Amino acid sequence: MTAFASQHASVDIPIGPPPPAPDLPEPPAPTPAPSPPPEGDPPPADPPMTEPGRPSPVIDPPPGALALGRLHARRLREVYRSAGWPCCDAIEVELLAAGLLERVRWPQGHETLRVSDAGIAQIAGSLVVNRAALSRHEALVEQVARAMTRAGRVVWRGLSLRARLPGANDGDKARWCVARPDVFSIRNTSVEAYAQPIVHEVKVSRADLLGDLRKPDKRAAYLDLGGECWYVLGCDAKGRPIAEPEEIPAECGVLVAQGARLVVARAAVHRALPRLPFSVWMALAKAQPVAGFDEESQELLAG
Repeated sequence: MTAFASQHASVDIPIGPPPPAPDLPEPPAPTPAPSPPPEGDPPPADPPMTEPGRPSPVIDPPPGALALGRLHARRLREVYRSAGWPCCDAIEVELLAAGLLERVRWPQGHETLRVSDAGIAQIAGSLVVNRAALSRHEALVEQVARAMTRAGRVVWRGLSLRARLPGANDGDKARWCVARPDVFSIRNTSVEAYAQPIVHEVKVSRADLLGDLRKPDKRAAYLDLGGECWYVLGCDAKGRPIAEPEEIPAECGVLVAQGARLVVARAAVHRALPRLPFSVWMALAKAQPVAGFDEESQELLAG
């Protein structure tokens, strides 16, 4: 009993210091409530977060910020001229989203399109731009035509001439197309072999020029019609030519319009043509040539 009591008493006596208490997280300090933004400021928004190496998030532009191009302007004009039957394509969807077109549902159940007031304003703006570009082009065409008449040539504008193109592959038959050069001229002579036809293609926009250079058949048609083919380049708003002579194919000459002067940047390759096709002579006979230097000299003689 004595041994058992002493063992029990030794168990109740604590041995050493007590173990430390487990670490407990301290309660976070209360964060002050954010002050309301001043009246009139936009609500705060967090910037979009992206992970490193991933592209930035794409945010859809508002409907009014859609980039409208030439195809959209053309479609608006087509809808305005027509009965407005829907095409159900992407261009039409973008015009509807921009508010330039409106859908009209008829009592019979079918649906048509109508150009809205904003679409009318868009058409008017595109027409102003087109007329400005057309006036610059027509002014340069007139300048080239006058220069050719002063050189003693007979000049036509806006002709539609039938040209012969080689076959697409070796051994294929020749192809035919209708070419519309800006300026076409021949020498004022009664000998057919001395006619020396020349084609001038006028460009006042770099985009128009680059699109034209991607059409080899059009250039081949000009070379078939004329012994020489020239590209007449206008200048941009800063007075610089819209292209360098090296950008034009080597078989064509380059003229640069500098104010009232036409400067030869590179001469055209001259090719002797024995005779013009009969269809070209008939087109020239039916068309009215440009009134040129002869009329001016007659006025001087009359004075």
